[in-house]
Amino acid sequence: MEIKKLNQDFTLCKVVDYSFVNLNAEYCFIGKTDEEKSLVCVTSDVPQNVIERDDGWKCFRIQGVLDFSLIGILSKIAGILSENSISIFAISTYNTDYVLIKKENYQKALDILKNSGYEVVE
Repeated sequence: MEIKKLNQDFTLCKVVDYSFVNLNAEYCFIGKTDEEKSLVCVTSDVPQNVIERDDGWKCFRIQGVLDFSLIGILSKIAGILSENSISIFAISTYNTDYVLIKKENYQKALDILKNSGYEVVE
C-alpha cells in the first residue's frame, strides 16, 4: 500500500460558521453536527472566525481510490501507530483516507509505516 506525504502544515479548528472558509482551497475538510462546526485546513488558510484551533499537524493520504468493500485499511495503520504511542486524526473522503499526525511524531510515524511494508512517496 502506498501513502503520499503532503508537504503542508495543517490546523484543526472549530469555527463560528463557514462564511470565511475558503472552500476553493486545495485542502478543506468540514464537518457539521448539532454540536459544532469543524474545519481541517492548511494552516495558512485558517479563517478569522475561529473559536478554537490546534496547530502543528502534518498529513499523508492513502494513495489511489479505495473501494468501499475494502476492510481494515485505516484500522491497520491506526493499530501500527497506536502500538508505537502515536495518535492520529483521520479524515475519510469519498476516494480515500487522510491521516494527520502531530509534527513531532510525523517522521517517526512514516518510518514505522515504511518498516511495516508501506511505500512512502513524496
